[in-house]
Amino acid sequence: MAETVHHHRPTGLKQQNKPFKSKHATKSSIKELAKGRTQRPSPKSPAVSTAAQARLNRRNTQKQAQSAKRASLIASTRIFNGVDGAPRIVAVIPLCENVRTVDAVRALATSVTEDADGIDENAPIWRMKAHRFKTSLQFIPVRYGRHWEALDAAKAADYVLFLLSPTVEVPEAGDTLLRTLQAQGLPTVVSAIPPDPSTSSLDQKSRTAILKSLLSFMQYFDPSQGRVYDLTLPSDSLSALRSLSEGRPDEVRWRSGRTWLVGEGVQWEDGTLKVTGIVRGSRLSANRLVHLPNFGDYQVTKIMPAPVTRSKPHKVATMEIEPQALSERVPSTADSMISTNVPDDMANEQTWPTEEEIAGAATREEGMDDVEVPDAKKGTTPKRIKRIPKGMSEYQAAWIVDETDDEDGEEEEEEEDVVADEDKDEEEMVPMDEVMELESEKKSVVAFQDLDVEEEERQLQDWRNRAQEERDAQEFPDEIDTPREVPARTRFARYRGLRSFRTSPWDPYENLPQEYARIFEFEEFKRTERDVSRAVETDGVEPGTRVTVYLEGVPQEASDSSCAPIVLHGLLKHEHKKTVLHFTVQRNTEYSGSVKSKDPLILCYGPRRLRVNPIYSQHTRGGGKGANNVHKFERFLGHGTTIVASIYAPVAFGKQPCTLLRESENAHAPHLVAMGTFLNPDTTRIIAKRIVLSGHPHRVHRKTATVRYMFFDPEDVAYFKPVQLHTKHGRTGHIRESLGTHGYLKAYFDGPVTQMDTVCVALYKRVYPRWSELWQAPREGGSGTDANRDVMMED
Repeated sequence: MAETVHHHRPTGLKQQNKPFKSKHATKSSIKELAKGRTQRPSPKSPAVSTAAQARLNRRNTQKQAQSAKRASLIASTRIFNGVDGAPRIVAVIPLCENVRTVDAVRALATSVTEDADGIDENAPIWRMKAHRFKTSLQFIPVRYGRHWEALDAAKAADYVLFLLSPTVEVPEAGDTLLRTLQAQGLPTVVSAIPPDPSTSSLDQKSRTAILKSLLSFMQYFDPSQGRVYDLTLPSDSLSALRSLSEGRPDEVRWRSGRTWLVGEGVQWEDGTLKVTGIVRGSRLSANRLVHLPNFGDYQVTKIMPAPVTRSKPHKVATMEIEPQALSERVPSTADSMISTNVPDDMANEQTWPTEEEIAGAATREEGMDDVEVPDAKKGTTPKRIKRIPKGMSEYQAAWIVDETDDEDGEEEEEEEDVVADEDKDEEEMVPMDEVMELESEKKSVVAFQDLDVEEEERQLQDWRNRAQEERDAQEFPDEIDTPREVPARTRFARYRGLRSFRTSPWDPYENLPQEYARIFEFEEFKRTERDVSRAVETDGVEPGTRVTVYLEGVPQEASDSSCAPIVLHGLLKHEHKKTVLHFTVQRNTEYSGSVKSKDPLILCYGPRRLRVNPIYSQHTRGGGKGANNVHKFERFLGHGTTIVASIYAPVAFGKQPCTLLRESENAHAPHLVAMGTFLNPDTTRIIAKRIVLSGHPHRVHRKTATVRYMFFDPEDVAYFKPVQLHTKHGRTGHIRESLGTHGYLKAYFDGPVTQMDTVCVALYKRVYPRWSELWQAPREGGSGTDANRDVMMED
């Protein structure tokens, strides 16, 4: 019997490691399976990169982020380093009448035993050097109740110091100012109570409760507020000054990439304005235009260096070197002052001259004066110079009989003329062409006219009926009554019917008004915006440099800086050109007045202020244009909805905040109507005004109805026959035929209709905004300037 060899037979209980698991595999087996291939994790997958990172790599990444953040902080505050560096600009705005800005600034200076230079209630700028914090401060005091000065000061400030009163509540005007500043964009906000001897009797418990109440009020407008400083206490004064002198001020988004300069010294000489100050924000280039608030845009001739005032004497150079210009305007690359196109009205009316006209022109060039002038053709009148009294209109001049018109009646009127000359002064006679020029100037700038009692009462009644009209527009939107005196085909000749408001085609370049020939259109606005932003980073004088800017063509009244400092705002390329701008706005909940389309308002966006008559339209969610870019016109600016306001204005780049203000009885305290943001400069956006003509179903038989009171003329029924009908219960139909002579019609619908329904027809017309003008803030001793009293042209 042969011996059997014992061996283990494989069974299912033996553990077998999976070959693709690298945990139990050796390095050699892994290399053999890979066959030289290496797996590289995807850089787009954060899970793979994070899992594969070692602890050293994670620490290195955190260190790099920390270093970048620290470098950004140092770069943003580098221009403030030292008492001789750029000062931190602080706008001091009182919100109550019994608050004095002088006491607040002196309390801040006393806390560090410093002296503030130029503290005077009539001085536009106060300066203080805080050696303890190694920086300097520049205060812009704002007088109480001057909203326009407060808005301008906040645009150029790094900090805003609001002064509150412990005994007097903030009035309604102060609340409106806070809302306007919040919509405009606020930098770092500091709130304080200035020292007041009348409040010394308040005990500590009452003062703590007052500070807590004021903090709750300020946190409504600026949630980042942590406390309200009491400048009566030296410790709070020191803490308030520390918050103004240390750290990085918050960045206002609309100012990023833009430059501005607060004028410390101003000189005017022969139309050239010299403004000395420190460049802030971005680079300042002489090839770009600058905006001067209340006066407009101007060109920069050159930018010269200005001496820096130092607190400590330094070694004077032995050789005097003539200063060289830091930036000069290059005419070939500089921005021009052309803001609108000049349309040629005769471009399509040119005709080829005839042979007689060419021969006559050649004869006149040779100097032959004996050429016989041909008679005027039948139906035309040769041009002549007619001398009429100065100030007389063209209509009145037509009644004056010329010498050649009536020679027989000349002797009879001589005696009457002699008597009239004795009673009246001698009138100056001017040519007819000069009178026409005077009339055109009067039409462009209409002077104030005192209305009679009846006209004043009529306008007052119209204004009181505005609220009822707005309620009717909400209850019966776009519905109007068909006029009986004028045929509907004549009254609504400019309207059209659309099968679908969202998808029906509408040519955006059809029947454009004359203003569209004056504006500019961007081929691709986003690409232009990117190119302009890149050019700013490399051209111009660096921020933090003290310079003197030379502006040409500036009026002398612009050099008056007795009430508020002059602030120059640099404009980006193309920002002087006018186009159609659209803003998304929301109604201010605290304003209860009625706001209708084309009502005169004051638009503030960026550094500009314009007098506008905006038109409102619906805003598509997400900012989409739809298939045809047609948007419904809104007659009123309502509450609780986002509306698009359209105007003609200079273009703006970036998400610029905007505010719509309305003048009140107090010229220095306007009403805040709405606030919003710049949307786009789309010239092809079609704003369609809709009207709805309604009719009553007189007789109904299933899907057919006899409709009356929609039209009153059979010809009107035939004219509007192609337009689609609809009912308020959702039926659609069309006109089949006209019945009788009183405008009755037979209509057929897609479903049964009832006599309780209302038959409607919707018509649409494209509307356009009115031309905007520069608005000037009122000056001392008056309610406004002559530009503010200009009357806008009628629709």
